[in-house]
Amino acid sequence: MERKWWHDSVVYQIYPRSFNDSNGDGIGDLVGIIEKLDYLKLLGIDVIWLSPVYDSPNDDNGYDIRDYEAIMHEFGTMNDFDQLLEQAHARGIKIVMDLVVNHSSDEHAWFAESRKSKDNPYRDYYIWRAANDDGTLPNNWGSIFSGPAWELDEATNEYYLHLFSKKQPDLNWENEQLRNEVYAMITRWLDRGIDGFRMDVINLISKTPGLPDADVAPGALYGDGGQHYVNGPRIHEYLKEMNDASFGNYDVLTVGEMPGATTEDAILYTDPARNEVNMVFTFEHMDLDSGPGGKWDVLPFDLHKLKDNFTKWQVALHDKGWNSLYWNNHDQPRVVSRFGNDTTYRVESAKMLATLLHLLKGTPYIYQGEEIGMTNVAFKTIEEYEDIEIRNMWQERMAQGTDPEALLQAVHQKGRDNARTPIQWNAEQHGGFTTGTPWLKVNPNYPEINVERALEDPNSIFYYYKKLIQLRHEHDLIVYGKYTLLETAQKDVYAYSRTYEGETWYVYCSFAETDILLEVDHETTDIVIGNYLESPTVTNGQLTLRSFEAIVYRT
Repeated sequence: MERKWWHDSVVYQIYPRSFNDSNGDGIGDLVGIIEKLDYLKLLGIDVIWLSPVYDSPNDDNGYDIRDYEAIMHEFGTMNDFDQLLEQAHARGIKIVMDLVVNHSSDEHAWFAESRKSKDNPYRDYYIWRAANDDGTLPNNWGSIFSGPAWELDEATNEYYLHLFSKKQPDLNWENEQLRNEVYAMITRWLDRGIDGFRMDVINLISKTPGLPDADVAPGALYGDGGQHYVNGPRIHEYLKEMNDASFGNYDVLTVGEMPGATTEDAILYTDPARNEVNMVFTFEHMDLDSGPGGKWDVLPFDLHKLKDNFTKWQVALHDKGWNSLYWNNHDQPRVVSRFGNDTTYRVESAKMLATLLHLLKGTPYIYQGEEIGMTNVAFKTIEEYEDIEIRNMWQERMAQGTDPEALLQAVHQKGRDNARTPIQWNAEQHGGFTTGTPWLKVNPNYPEINVERALEDPNSIFYYYKKLIQLRHEHDLIVYGKYTLLETAQKDVYAYSRTYEGETWYVYCSFAETDILLEVDHETTDIVIGNYLESPTVTNGQLTLRSFEAIVYRT
């Protein structure tokens, strides 16, 4: 495999709105990020993935873009962005931007023109359809943000497609002129000096011609249109064309967010010989605790399912393609609350989960606050939540007579605002995030969980993440080694090995709240890293793992 700079890099995702507010308006901004670059340098990360900072009316917190080449006024100016880029590069940190081109804002100039008339030159930049002869919607697809995927525009009495919010009309990738405008925009950002793109729901851009009706699941209000737009018929053609016309001419990182992509799909998307993208974000491990009713039908965590899923992806992409590794992002709840123990064993389980992920093969992504073990938040009322997905879902489910207490519990577990509460920098009011009123309430546990406390404690989660990052930079075994799942009789242990050029590392991770005895048949004296200060006990080939313990041996 040809060595690439992003193979041993570690990426840190910043959700600018919630990172650091420099001017007291309650909203994080670009200057606030610049103020914390030394903190990120201390952590040791190589790349910042910046969630959207483009001009936006903020219906979906920046993922509804009004102008792809202007900065949202709440975040600052283009000069602030250029300063961020310069200051990050001066510290050896690269900047990856979010690329959101499945849809735009309905306030984008293209859509403003498109909706004026059926013969407007920009009409075909979006997906318009008349009602069916019987007056029903063009098809039965549901929106990912609840409700139908079609919105009537009275000016022309036609419907436009929106897979997400009605303020996020889908772009029509069948239109070659639209595609060329997108590629030119990408190139201008690259020429500005950025280091790549995270590509939002990029595998949804190709839709089945004719937009046929979709299957309707039992009890569902709408058809699941994903069968007609996830990994659509022209997706590989579009990605290769995009690569050839823009980022393929630069030494940059590209990661495609691809819900519904299988390992077979990912191999095609990331095979270097195909010239599409460097890596994909899989969603499979994020759906393991979702029941038949979807995301809000929460199932108990099942370690066996997680082992099977990680193993499948590690093995499938070992020789071809490349994995991205993540627990958290702006759309996912906090992993220490989801798969760990965020009370008694918060520190231990946060370090264990970090060990499990960062010793795998692929490029790891850290989401802001993960490095200090930030937890989910349990707001008492639905009014305290800001996320459009939560609000739309709540309105739809309440109309169906769903039990509000049960639904609020599901929001506590899986809601996207769990990731969006502001970073807890210190024990001051609002966690030191702002001197004003934060746009979203800070998690009340900020006096105990904050950056300042983490930096003062040499055994904190922060410094553990720093060690894991250093290990990846120093050892090609972590970057390129073969992964093998180690079978154990213990259902609460995830154990695997990594082998490279005659050396093997053994990784043991306990998900139990009690001690576990484990049989081992290798040397256990050379410890690489562990999340307890004292070494675990090994007697007669038996390893005793303590509550949520992680230990890595080298032979």
